[in-house]
Amino acid sequence: MAKIVVVGDNVVDKYINKRMMFPGGNAVNVAVLAHRYGASASYVGWLGDDIYGQLIMSALKDEGITITNCYMFEGETTFVEITLIDGNRTFGKVRRGMSGKISLTETDYKFISQHDLTHSSIYSNLEKSIQELSKASKLLSFDFSSDWSDEYLQKIAPYVNIAILSLEEQTKTDIEAKAQWIYDLGPELVLLTQGEKGAYLYDGSKLWHQRIIPTKVIDTLGAGDAFAARFLVEYLEKQPVDKALTKAAEAAAETCGYFGAFGHGKEIEQ
Repeated sequence: MAKIVVVGDNVVDKYINKRMMFPGGNAVNVAVLAHRYGASASYVGWLGDDIYGQLIMSALKDEGITITNCYMFEGETTFVEITLIDGNRTFGKVRRGMSGKISLTETDYKFISQHDLTHSSIYSNLEKSIQELSKASKLLSFDFSSDWSDEYLQKIAPYVNIAILSLEEQTKTDIEAKAQWIYDLGPELVLLTQGEKGAYLYDGSKLWHQRIIPTKVIDTLGAGDAFAARFLVEYLEKQPVDKALTKAAEAAAETCGYFGAFGHGKEIEQ
């Protein structure tokens, strides 16, 4: 069984028009979903001791995630307000909390080193620790999401083994050129997601394309994290790339069929 540790961000997604809130954040989502897909998963992060932190911690425990290096402090947990329109999310108010104050210790790095793969994200505020995180990791996967810049990639990608990011380029030529540019920065694999247009994977010599799996969309939140989590699990299990991408697309489609990235919703208190 592959051992994955996910380090960094957590958030509670507050669905304003449903009066429901769900645990989430790229790091938390990938940890939970990777475990559901067959990996042993751990989460390293900081939470506030409010109702939002308690919701996340409870969900992690219920899902069987190892949380020995997940810490709860006196303070606030990050949340974001979301409005759903035809299944697509619109982000509103964001309250920053303990997640963004994370500072990894030698104990954390030692724990991280015991896993087959480490995953983190652009939202985890670990830029100052990326070199140490890379050294502690057998493999480092990093989700740059859609908020990356070329400058940010040049700073972080050299320490990353698997780069994951959303890309807007339209033509296959432009996509391959961007993938090659990112690959040349250091990653061994470059995974590019494009929403309804599917995803591309580049390994320095070949560019694979994966179409989406048609599904009834209830909520797109977490679909990209599901894609990444399933691909990482299949990759660690040494599955062929085309099979890993197909499984990842199936996972993303499944996640679009329910609210929240992995469920565990709770009514928002008045």
